[in-house]
Amino acid sequence: MTGKLPFALTRDKTFYESLNEWIGDTLYDELTEKGFDCRDEQIYMSFQIEQALREKEVLFAEAGVGTGKTIAYLLPAIAYARYTGKPALISCADETLIDQLVKEEGDIRKLGEALELTIDVRLAKSRNQYLCLKRLEEMNRVGEEYAENVEDSLPDFVYGPASLSEVYPYGERSSYPDLSDGEWETINYHPIQQCGGCDLRNRCGQTIHRSEYRQASDLIICSHDFFMEHLWTKESRKRQGQLPLLPEVSMAVFDEGHLLEYAAQRALTYEVQDSTLLGLLERVMTDGVREQTLQLMEQLMECHELFFDYLSECAEEDGEERLAISKTTELVNTAREAVRLSNALLEEFVFDSELYVIPEYDLRMVEEYLEQYIFSLELFSDNAEAVDWAEDREGELTLVIMPRLVTDVLQERLFSEKLPIIFSSATLSVQNDFSFLANNLGIEHSISFSIESPYDYDEVMDLTIESLSEEGKKNRLIELLNDGEQTLVLFKSKQSMENFRSQLSEGQLAYAAFEGDRELSSIVKEFQAKKWSAFCSYHLWEGLDIPHDALTRVVIYDLPLPPADPLFNAKRSHAAAPFEEVDLPYMLLRLRQGVGRLIRTATDSGSVHILLNPEESELVPTFESIFPVAPKVKS
Repeated sequence: MTGKLPFALTRDKTFYESLNEWIGDTLYDELTEKGFDCRDEQIYMSFQIEQALREKEVLFAEAGVGTGKTIAYLLPAIAYARYTGKPALISCADETLIDQLVKEEGDIRKLGEALELTIDVRLAKSRNQYLCLKRLEEMNRVGEEYAENVEDSLPDFVYGPASLSEVYPYGERSSYPDLSDGEWETINYHPIQQCGGCDLRNRCGQTIHRSEYRQASDLIICSHDFFMEHLWTKESRKRQGQLPLLPEVSMAVFDEGHLLEYAAQRALTYEVQDSTLLGLLERVMTDGVREQTLQLMEQLMECHELFFDYLSECAEEDGEERLAISKTTELVNTAREAVRLSNALLEEFVFDSELYVIPEYDLRMVEEYLEQYIFSLELFSDNAEAVDWAEDREGELTLVIMPRLVTDVLQERLFSEKLPIIFSSATLSVQNDFSFLANNLGIEHSISFSIESPYDYDEVMDLTIESLSEEGKKNRLIELLNDGEQTLVLFKSKQSMENFRSQLSEGQLAYAAFEGDRELSSIVKEFQAKKWSAFCSYHLWEGLDIPHDALTRVVIYDLPLPPADPLFNAKRSHAAAPFEEVDLPYMLLRLRQGVGRLIRTATDSGSVHILLNPEESELVPTFESIFPVAPKVKS
């Protein structure tokens, strides 16, 4: 039945009237007969989505855990895709949530089997989720064993004589669960790669995946990060004669939509690292390059290193992951000199390209990177509206620049179109007010609703807030984990998690898995299979779905307040009451999401423990009323 409407259209009814009837018949009768629960909340949500499709509106659909949000939006999405002839887009917070949506026991497969529908669903993961054959070759040249193992696992057609008609998608991050995040990041796609000039492009896993998902007729599922990258690059790719990363869609569903703003911020940032430019320039310092070009490259390398020496001195170490930069005259002037030298070098490369002494692929890669490098440093040195900061990434300093806050850009490129957009989550509002999210995203017109979870939380959840010293928090967490109960531990940041981990003695908590040690979705699967009794994460405050006795306790190790970093400081500078308008709403949404990891089905039960230091304990009155059960507060 692929491509056909799941109901008949008649002359006396519009598509939307017929869709409304089909949703009611399906949820009230057909699915109930197949063993699905009949949930009034789910039916209401699905009808509201039909109304948003009819009116081409933005809809905030806040529905509590147990509502059945996925099926509520899948039914109208599939029908609308087939009616319009364009696939519906479902955007998830991250790759882990994508995997949960399409897993064997997931809602898409269950719905298709129950309704006898062949649902054409295809995945469009972020580019950094795919293997880069060029970078893999580089790691093999330096003798990395993990890179050799990955190469040995590649399909025969990648380097063998197989016909291109025999190719199939390969090379996703989830295919290499034993690689650590650090190892994967040496062989995955990186923005400096010049894909357009790559001689392996036709056999590249990312290229094959893109060709495959473009043919989707019902659903394309991607991450928020990838959707935002598509949005930001759409017009520039068209100008360059390239297809946009995603095809035209009929509607968009943002699952865990409250996280869209942060994906937009990540997509709109530019990064400059110390080693990247140096490594690229060394690649093109080949025999035969003109002396004037070599001298400019050496001058640029010296200027670039001097810039990072100054940046290291000016980056303020304050315990946050994003480091504020105190811009000195020397730092700004050095950035401007690096821009001047880069422009001069690009002019010289025009002459060198005619001599063919530099491999074309390498030259194009350096030229493209220099253009971004120039744009980034010009923003840094001359644009007062840009938000910038530094980050220490595995011992390497990185300069990050965001041209402006994302509100205006989103308003212009996404919400000005008459595209039905559905935001779905258990937490979109702050005390039933959706303005915090709407204002952050630049949404001027929307419709909304909020419905509670059908679960009786008083019967299935115990929630305790404990006030402890920092040392007491650590000891209390270890005490809780030592009993072997299946526990998810949520930290406000990677730094917080690593600080806790560094205080453990060797071999302590050997039964605990930590985010980042291996591919994330593989750790989730192992935790659900009870290979680990504890899972420590800073990422999975939302979307993680582990039902039944595989997860019976959630520990929140610290309050998820936003950091005092340059990005959030920029938001605070535009607020009349920074704590009430920026910090508090962010924390409340995240707390509600974290607590929501515990109860996922009608048969779940367990406990939540929130561990607070004395300073955090002072904020208890601001959040103790937001939970589905009244907390027990221990001081």
